Amino acid sequence: MEDRIIPYYLIFLMLGSHISIYGEVQGSGFRSWAKEQSLKLSLTGWARKASDGSIEIFVQGEDESVNSFISLCWDGPSFSHVDDVLVQDANPDESIKGFEIY
Repeated sequence: MEDRIIPYYLIFLMLGSHISIYGEVQGSGFRSWAKEQSLKLSLTGWARKASDGSIEIFVQGEDESVNSFISLCWDGPSFSHVDDVLVQDANPDESIKGFEIY
């Protein structure tokens, strides 16, 4: 098996974020919307419903794209009403290749 060499500048540009979105967000198409936005921004990750009524999202990619995605989450899809967006830095996960909805 051949070792992959990752250029140092790619390591520093890759950012991961765990995002929790609160408000009237479940049943609004938020997870599908998140997938659509992530694909437009060339991000990978996942979205799922949380037991407390929020939406949890993990995204990773270039820092500028991740920050743009986070900004978009404050508006969300038209049928949602976002009260709060909490963001935690996370380590990127190389095993994630697309965007999954759970």
